[in-house]
Amino acid sequence: MAKPVHVMLRVLDEARAVAFYETAFGLKVADRFDFGTFALLYLRGDESPFEVELTVNYDRTEPYAQGDGYGHVAVTVSSVEAEHARLEAAGLAPGPIRDFKHEDKTLARFFFITDPDGYKTEVIERGGRYI
Repeated sequence: MAKPVHVMLRVLDEARAVAFYETAFGLKVADRFDFGTFALLYLRGDESPFEVELTVNYDRTEPYAQGDGYGHVAVTVSSVEAEHARLEAAGLAPGPIRDFKHEDKTLARFFFITDPDGYKTEVIERGGRYI
């Protein structure tokens, strides 16, 4: 059985991306590897071994295009209201809180937030299938 270990995102500005993920999700740089023309940074939080791998290509000067294939990464929190308020106070502009229903039952309460490179993260309240 495969074990998910990371998601990789190409970013334009290393410092800006690291600051976003630390402020938004408490992720800190666990490892950083410089290869001369590019660097790989592995960000990890206290609650999970799953990492966000940031790839910084030094010769890149234009933002990356998201295309129409990328969707989002998702994280869970104990309270979407509290997390939304914290992110708003930090100036990170989270989207509106949504109550997603299926057959008149709440499937998920969530909002999206977008990082400086345009990648979306879904922030879901823990409960049901999202623990």
